[in-house]
Order: sequence, then structure tokens, then C-alpha cells
Amino acid sequence: MADLLSTLLSRRDWLLADGATGTNLFNMGLEAGEAPELWNEAHPERISALYLGAIEAGSDIFLTNSFGGNAARLKLHGAQDRARELNRMAAEIGREAADKAGRPVVVAGSVGPTGEIMEPMGALTKASAVEMFHEQAEGLKEGGADVLWVETISAAEEFKAAAEAFALADMPWCGTMSFDTAGRTMMGLTAAELVKLIMKLPNPPVAFGANCGVGASDLIRTTLAFSAAGPERPLIAKGNAGIPKYVDGHIHYDGTPALMAEYALLARSAGATIIGGCCGTMPEHLRAMREALETREPGPRPALEEVVEALGGFSSASDGSGEDAPQRRARTGRRRR
Repeated sequence: MADLLSTLLSRRDWLLADGATGTNLFNMGLEAGEAPELWNEAHPERISALYLGAIEAGSDIFLTNSFGGNAARLKLHGAQDRARELNRMAAEIGREAADKAGRPVVVAGSVGPTGEIMEPMGALTKASAVEMFHEQAEGLKEGGADVLWVETISAAEEFKAAAEAFALADMPWCGTMSFDTAGRTMMGLTAAELVKLIMKLPNPPVAFGANCGVGASDLIRTTLAFSAAGPERPLIAKGNAGIPKYVDGHIHYDGTPALMAEYALLARSAGATIIGGCCGTMPEHLRAMREALETREPGPRPALEEVVEALGGFSSASDGSGEDAPQRRARTGRRRR
């Protein structure tokens, strides 16, 4: 039997994913340095509200509150022995919310990076990484997740370890990397190199792409690079809602709902099938994105100049492949629409 995500992808030209987890939880009272995953037990009603916010805004997919739910990250909070349990809770709350939606909504089990550097540059072994990701995967599976979703990865070896772990859990999965260093991941991968990596995996994802990064413009440029490489799998675009700024003691993202609506349309025209937001993306952004995708026709593949005109300039002159890109503003001078 096909998984729910694959079924929806076979029926729809696009799917709307969710927005930010951290930004929304900070607005609910999460303190800096606090583990969001512990809220699955301490404040399940707030986690349910997080999920419902995305569902009610029109999301077809939402990610669970389990991004930092691996043993390495939880060890910082003395909760490394509770990884499987906390992931199960995250998915259970999500399963309940999705089942009440009145329409098919995919519960995607979020799996973030371990926070450690893998061998040979660091001390984390492949076996340890696979074990941690597998533990998370089993907890999310037990809680009722439809699909696993590894995100914000920068290293090829960590991405491959997650893929291996998800095969052990016998679960479909999606994967995104963060291209936040002059068009490359922190560990130096380009979009084209991720496509090559995907094509060689024995357990390839249902869909793949990019999340987070710098801003909406950069995310579209990365999506265009994916599309140009000719992948055979659906592409994911989950960009931040603008550029982060420190305002009155808080991080604020300057992307308006109108800007994110334009971003969603450009992401679709650039080749993305699953379109959502990352940091700073709130339900009001998602509603604008959904309306735009439903009411406006897709356009041709956008030129880089069109991306700049609609969303503002790029944070770097290159997408990582060596090709220059137009620059029309400093990062702090974004044009709003």
C-alpha cells in the first residue's frame, strides 16, 4: 500500500507543508535553551495548537515537534534515555490532530541533525548516527507518523546515515539540507551534489530538497539548481520568512505574508512540488501561500532577475556552483511586497 504522502503527490500538482516550529513555540512561551521536545510531555496542548495552526492555515503536511529529539541533542538536557518516548509523544499528538482535520493531512516525523561532526572530521561514527536516527524513527513510527522527514542536514554522511536508519524502521521518508553558506551547505555540498547523492541511495526518499538557509530568494535559487540537475523525485522548498533581525530582544523575520505568497508561486514555477516555510513562517504566512497557490496559475521557470525583483537579492553572488547571480541589495535592505 502506498504511503499517504505518495498518494497525495500522485493526485496533486503541489502540496503545502507547514511553517516554523521554533518561532511558533517561542511565541507560546518556550525559553531560549529549553528543549522543545520536553513540551510533548509538559505542554501537549501547546504542541497540539502548533499542529492545528498549520492544519487550519491549509497545510497538507506538518512536521512533528521532534527536530532535536535524538539522544545526542537530548543529552544536553539529561533526557538522552527518553528519545524514543519523546518522539512517540510528538507523533501521537500529531496523529490526533491530523485525524480530526476532516481531510488527508500528512504527519511528518521531524528528524534534525545530531549536532555532532561525523568521522573522519569529528568523533561521531556512522554506526552511532544510524543508531540514534533509528531510535527516533521507531518512536515516531509508534506514535503514528505517516512519513519520516530529516531536515537541516549539512553533511552527506549524516544524510546517508539517516536514510539507512529509516530503512531499518521500514518507513518512507523525505530529506532536506540547508544551503546557508554561499549556496552550499555548511559542509560544502552544492544542490547538484545532493541530487547525485539521492540518485545513489539504496533507500531513496519520497521527496527531497532544501529548508531554512538564509532567505526566500536563496531558497528559490537552490530549487532552480535542483531542477536543473534533472531529479526524478518531487522537490521540497521550505524557506525562511525573510531575513532574521534582532528587535526588542527577540528575533524577528521580515518576510510578510504577501512576500511568502510570491515565494510560494516562484517555488512552484522553479520546480518544487512540496512548498512550505521554515523559520519565521507563521499561520498567516501559510494562509497567504495557500491562497496564492490555489488562485494563481503557475508561471514559467523564473530567471534569477525575476526572483530578485519579487523577493529581494541573494545573500551571496554565487549559488555554490561558481555561477554569478544578480545583486540588487544588501541583506538588510529587502524590498517588500
